[in-house]
Amino acid sequence: MKHKHMIVRAEAFNVPKHEITIVDWTSNLIRDIGMKIMMGPYAKYCEMPGNRGFTCVAIIETSHIALHVWDEPKPNLIQLDVYTCGELQKELVFDALGKWDIEKIEYKYLDRENDLREVNFEMTRPTRQKGTINYQL
Repeated sequence: MKHKHMIVRAEAFNVPKHEITIVDWTSNLIRDIGMKIMMGPYAKYCEMPGNRGFTCVAIIETSHIALHVWDEPKPNLIQLDVYTCGELQKELVFDALGKWDIEKIEYKYLDRENDLREVNFEMTRPTRQKGTINYQL
């Protein structure tokens, strides 16, 4: 069994504005990375000033996904946590986030099987070409 953990911090200009959009995005991400939903995804909007935005969580067959999207700062702030006991292709996560007009992505990818070994850490700057986003890794 694998223990992979991807932690993403991103800035974007077009984050979802509706609960159903966040839930659908999370469901699609889970499908795209080859995982199975056990519960959720569940999303809720927080109205507290300084903390406005969505939180969405899902329990997947191999662990969990948690997504936080703050819509007050410009660009908007995204924090995503994907933990799996299976394989994880980080490019699929980037592709899913690319739908939100990403300005910047930073991430850590950890192998937690025997310790907290960092597989890699990178900051990426997306390049846009006619509606597509390419990440310089």
